[in-house]
Amino acid sequence: MTDTPHHTCVGQAGATRRSVIAALGGAALGAAALGFPASQATAAEPAGSPRAAAGPDAVCVLTPEQTEGPYYLDLETVRKNITEGRTGVPLTLRVTVVDIATCFPLPNTAVDIWHCDALGIYSGYVAGGSTPDTTFLRGVQLTDSTGVTEFTTIYPGWYVGRALHIHVKTHTGGTVSNGTYHGGHVSHTGQLYFPESYNTRIASLSPYRSNTATRTLNARDGIYRNGGSSTVLSITQAGSDLGKGVTGTVTLGIDPAATL
Repeated sequence: MTDTPHHTCVGQAGATRRSVIAALGGAALGAAALGFPASQATAAEPAGSPRAAAGPDAVCVLTPEQTEGPYYLDLETVRKNITEGRTGVPLTLRVTVVDIATCFPLPNTAVDIWHCDALGIYSGYVAGGSTPDTTFLRGVQLTDSTGVTEFTTIYPGWYVGRALHIHVKTHTGGTVSNGTYHGGHVSHTGQLYFPESYNTRIASLSPYRSNTATRTLNARDGIYRNGGSSTVLSITQAGSDLGKGVTGTVTLGIDPAATL
């Protein structure tokens, strides 16, 4: 497993492209994902907010590759809501995919995610109490014209040796038929992480507090230490009650021509 170096766009053309993606990557991208006009989003985002503060260099970098792990299943089921009744703090996961060669958002890119439930169990595997015929917390969504896609899921739990994380792949060049993504190639494999301040609060809530596995902090996770800091989700709480849900946002900079 290697940590791919970051790249940024340079030169006159790069500066122009970065200015475009800077504008899109903030209020406009958030607005497109929610179906609001960009003008509304700009008015709603204070100048000091994390999204407004994100400059072009924050999004136009190559996201490090990370291990696929042992729990991947190539189901490629296209669906937004992947919970299948699994309980936990609701998580709206919003992913933006950017082409690091042009600094523009990548439309029609398949974002494939999978993660464990609140008690550290993956679907599709006997280990940990699951069964081979389950498919919860797995799904694929295609990015829209602004490079954004969104999942309805839950905040993941944890298991021995790993920090809280969500696995992610991007697929390029395939098609969708009968609710399944077909063909194309994998252009990125990585993992998404969560701020420890939220992990600690989540661990005190039900059903997470029933998870008896020792929780590994990000800083003590060897996979996280190999580039994971670049894919820590920006978390926005839905209200004063954390249990009501959060939104997590992240930008993945990929080379769509890469085959992994």
